Amino acid sequence: MQSSAVFLDRDGVINDVLSDRVTFVNQPKDFFLLPGVGEAIKQFNMLDYAVFVVTNQGGIGLGYMTEEDLTNVHQRMTEELAIHGAVIDAVAYCPHKPHAGCACRKPHPTMIERLAKKYQIDLPTSYMIGDRHVDMETGKKAGVTSILVGGREEDMRDADMVFPDLSYVATYLTGFQVRYKGKKASSARNELKK
Repeated sequence: MQSSAVFLDRDGVINDVLSDRVTFVNQPKDFFLLPGVGEAIKQFNMLDYAVFVVTNQGGIGLGYMTEEDLTNVHQRMTEELAIHGAVIDAVAYCPHKPHAGCACRKPHPTMIERLAKKYQIDLPTSYMIGDRHVDMETGKKAGVTSILVGGREEDMRDADMVFPDLSYVATYLTGFQVRYKGKKASSARNELKK
């Protein structure tokens, strides 16, 4: 049986980036979990969503960090989330520099498609959550519902839903599950559109 998933962008959704505190996350010391994220991901876990991170990490291709550095950053992320009882099922990343022409970099849906195949994910009942237009475009191409969090107005054009942050998404999905329990998410969404 296929299950539903939440595909999360990392920078700007899970952790702080381009702020007064940190510019880029190239080392574990640069990783700062955003408020409410641990609790939100724990809620996704409790709702039986598989939780994946899909992230472009062009800093590897540009030479700002190594794949080992990225592994260490993701280990720090895992440890920070564990404090809240939250679990990420898998992380997929594109290490190529921007405009390298690879097939894995978002907005290509390759990372989502590979995870869906490996973990038997039902894409029409799943979500891509990000903070930029590229994430929304990726979600559309993969056939999942695209949710923008904390994004700019110009990033909203391809979003199916917009929320201030991940905790609001968790609240929405909790209500969605309670209201439509036992129904396929795709038919429940059609009811919402009426």
